[in-house]
Amino acid sequence: MFVAATTRCFSDLPFDQALNRLVDLEFSAIEIMLHEQDGHIKPSEVLADLDEATRRCRDTRRLTVCALSIEPETEDGELYYRQFSACCKLAKAIKVVTVTARSSELGTPFNEEIGHLRRLVALAGQEGVRVGLLTETGRMSQDPDTACAICQNVEGLGITLDPSHFICGPHKGGRFEQVMKHVYHVRLRDTSPEQLQVRVGQGKVEYGRLVNQLTKYQYNRVLAVDIVPMPEIDHMAELRKMRLLLESLL
Repeated sequence: MFVAATTRCFSDLPFDQALNRLVDLEFSAIEIMLHEQDGHIKPSEVLADLDEATRRCRDTRRLTVCALSIEPETEDGELYYRQFSACCKLAKAIKVVTVTARSSELGTPFNEEIGHLRRLVALAGQEGVRVGLLTETGRMSQDPDTACAICQNVEGLGITLDPSHFICGPHKGGRFEQVMKHVYHVRLRDTSPEQLQVRVGQGKVEYGRLVNQLTKYQYNRVLAVDIVPMPEIDHMAELRKMRLLLESLL
């Protein structure tokens, strides 16, 4: 396993400045958020000019791009799939193997979600890329058993594990080891049962236990720090503290 950081850690800064901050913090790898709302690069921009998006993703101050997160924002279903496909082509061009996608909102029929995710996996597979389904409160993946059931019904689909949503969400700190065998990617911050993000060391995330569980299932990939700024808190210090904590466990 190795430690990386998401570009969302500095979503308030231009892309090049965000990269410079991550270099200053001595991260060596990044996950780029291709989000229409809060990403430095938008899926619509990738679809409009793949070459330019590829250039930007290669110019990363010697930081290795280890994953992409894809969040198109469009009510046009076919446009969503075209944007997702373009982002998978980008992943192939910059030699990224794993991309993250969100599950649908709660209330979506299970079979409809399975059909949607099978299409995403097929589009990614055409580029030699695999899809991790983000565990997230308010969406179908908020329950670990449901997330596992979805993976079992969509061949090739894995999980992007964000344990904060199992600790702070409706699952309220219950067991989630059952998802470990499906994990393709991991995002981390410290979390309490009441707050999705708290200062490092003040939450309930058991990092050592998590690393041991992942090791049990031969997970050997990314632990991506995903901490957003908090009021009156030294953001750089929090990121540095989390990097050092995770590296001490590996």
